[in-house]
Amino acid sequence: MLNRTLRATALVAVVAAVAAPAAAAPASSSPPAPETAAVSSLKGDARMDYPVADQEVRVSVDAHSTYTVGSVPQRSWGTFRISHAQDGTLYWGEFAVDCLTTGGPTATVTGRLVRTSPGHPWLTTLDPHTRMGVSFFVPEKGQARIGLSGATEKSEPLLTKCMAPAADAKVIDGGYTLRDRRHG
Repeated sequence: MLNRTLRATALVAVVAAVAAPAAAAPASSSPPAPETAAVSSLKGDARMDYPVADQEVRVSVDAHSTYTVGSVPQRSWGTFRISHAQDGTLYWGEFAVDCLTTGGPTATVTGRLVRTSPGHPWLTTLDPHTRMGVSFFVPEKGQARIGLSGATEKSEPLLTKCMAPAADAKVIDGGYTLRDRRHG
């Protein structure tokens, strides 16, 4: 009787050991789905309200970013340009985008200075490749706004990547198109 019980127990153990790996195997052997990236973009050109009547400041932008997880982009690219017309001269600086963050109707873009107009005062007052930031408020209806960080003086610490002040200046001509990663 004891032998018969031991043999039955051993047989159940062998069957369980052989069946367990088969039961644990996934039904499909296809690879996991690739992680999808969400994309944000900001494009446009506008004149901002500027307190000096005979001067004009414009900001043009073509910026993009991809996100996989969280609120910090995995990759950002594009350009933005800040133009300032004063005393009959148009000064401009072009920036390579290093960060575009978006959230609903708001966006922040930062970039490093890569080119300026000839004779621009920035050539002597700023370090090469200084970072500047621009913030945007782009509502579906109503007035858009822009905020400019300005630049840090020579030998001062750079503005932090992905940072800019509140968008406090009204857009008085032109506009922007914002595509937030969450609202496709």
